[in-house]
Amino acid sequence: MLFFLDMKFPKCLSVNPDFSLLFLQVICNGFTISNGEMQEVGVGLYPSMSLLNHSCDPNCVIVFEGPNLFLRAVRNIQLGEELTICYLDVLMPSADRQKQLKEQYCFDCDCPLCRTQSKDADMLAGEEQAWKEVQGSLKKVEDLQSHQKWEQVLAICQTLINNYGDRLPDRNIYQLKMLDCAMDACINLGLWEDALLYGSRTLEPYRLYYPGFHPVRAIQVMKVGKLQQHQGLYPQALETLKQAFELMKMTHGRDHSLAEDLMLLLGDCEATLQVA
Repeated sequence: MLFFLDMKFPKCLSVNPDFSLLFLQVICNGFTISNGEMQEVGVGLYPSMSLLNHSCDPNCVIVFEGPNLFLRAVRNIQLGEELTICYLDVLMPSADRQKQLKEQYCFDCDCPLCRTQSKDADMLAGEEQAWKEVQGSLKKVEDLQSHQKWEQVLAICQTLINNYGDRLPDRNIYQLKMLDCAMDACINLGLWEDALLYGSRTLEPYRLYYPGFHPVRAIQVMKVGKLQQHQGLYPQALETLKQAFELMKMTHGRDHSLAEDLMLLLGDCEATLQVA
């Protein structure tokens, strides 16, 4: 069952108990359907997959091919080990993850990442006043993104990145999200050189927060490789696209349409280098 709807809490819940139950079931059990660029396009109910429990450091990931959902293992799984997925965006400090899980799913996470809070120091690195201001601007930037107001998105991102570049490292999650938004804005505006500059800065933080194999990281590396290829940086592009393919073989599988697109890019890049 697929839904294409606004997931904000509707006013009718207070007067329609039947709809309230349905809506809450979707909130707790629905999967966000994403396209090849990991952009949200809808919500679907997949009953068997709803049985999977959460971990902030899961051994499986969910990927989509159209409305079809696939469960992919991203590391070796021991006999008898529980299969887990992550219910939320991992680019959140432990306290924020716990808050969202409690509010939306009514449980406390006890995974190793939450117990140790091992990545929080990196996520909130830099001057607190600076990252709080960047954090406060993210909602406006994301709203402008949703309305495709790319010039305004880029203007805000560039101002914040330039103002706080010496006070926030790229691994700070709010700085990282600004870099990501700036890259997407530049791509949509055809500013390829700037897009590559911002995208390249995200690769090391993505490796830190999405270690091993993760579809979000695979797609990010692919984006940067495509930008390098577009700029004529073929040796660098070849290495980056190879890295993306190694990730995507695990996260999506060789038969996924995105992996097939990536193989075509690799072939084009290799052919160009051979001619040169």
